[in-house]
Amino acid sequence: MPELPEVETVMRGLAPVMTGRRVLRLEQRRPDLRFPLPERFAERLERRRIERLSRRAKYILAEIEGGEVLAMHLGMTGRFTISVPGGANGTQLGEFEHDAGNDPTHDHVVLTLEGGATVTYNDARRFGYMTLLAPGEIARHPHFKGLGIEPLGDELTPEFLAREAQGRKTDLKAYLMDQRIICGLGNIYVCEALYRAGLSPNRTSRFLSDRTGRPTERARRLVPAIREVLEAAIEAGGSTLRDYRHADGALGYFQHTFAVYGREGEPCVRPGCRGTVRRTIHAGRSTFHCPACQR
Repeated sequence: MPELPEVETVMRGLAPVMTGRRVLRLEQRRPDLRFPLPERFAERLERRRIERLSRRAKYILAEIEGGEVLAMHLGMTGRFTISVPGGANGTQLGEFEHDAGNDPTHDHVVLTLEGGATVTYNDARRFGYMTLLAPGEIARHPHFKGLGIEPLGDELTPEFLAREAQGRKTDLKAYLMDQRIICGLGNIYVCEALYRAGLSPNRTSRFLSDRTGRPTERARRLVPAIREVLEAAIEAGGSTLRDYRHADGALGYFQHTFAVYGREGEPCVRPGCRGTVRRTIHAGRSTFHCPACQR
């Protein structure tokens, strides 16, 4: 499943093509993806301008003229292909661990935009979905209600981590992946952030807070580690493990800088550390860490 940097990269690739353009035509080639597509989908989007693109957690949000918001989730195999008249056609944005090819039979939604560009959504497994939200509905919609703070926003502070950790008995890995606390963080980046902070994924999250509720030194290390790994991955175009392409069509290569993820049995890359990366299982997900320098 794509994580925050991949979704952010796709959003940034779509934004210059879609922002400020009217939808001249929407072609819906099937009634559903993971869930049914919005009722009167074409009628509600055609002739309307896309005012702004943004991201919330792992969703891409397109604010539509008139107030509705088109929310899009890539699922596991979702991708967008952009074709621009007179430009480099066929730029692909998406497709992560699962190589689904480029079979046009999986082109499910096609947007033709003012100016001639087309944006095609292809999804072989159809785990992605799209929905149209009424003005002001995001905060109370089931897909968004209860989502935590954004890890790249100003709300992520040591004080926040300490406050939310008080009284919790979960380990750090589970704590950071709880979307009700911090949204958008996934398995890869939690492993990498904990490594950068020198914290074991097995350590209880309550150690982020002292007895008075103030953030510990561990919490102060963790906040910049989360930001740094996400920003580095966005700059590199994401951490997809096959042939993910970002806005300019180049491959995303952040996976080649992984310190621990996917490196079971390999030596730790931290200078002076003689540890070996270990793989364990947390809630059914692989966790990679160095037991020698992550305490």
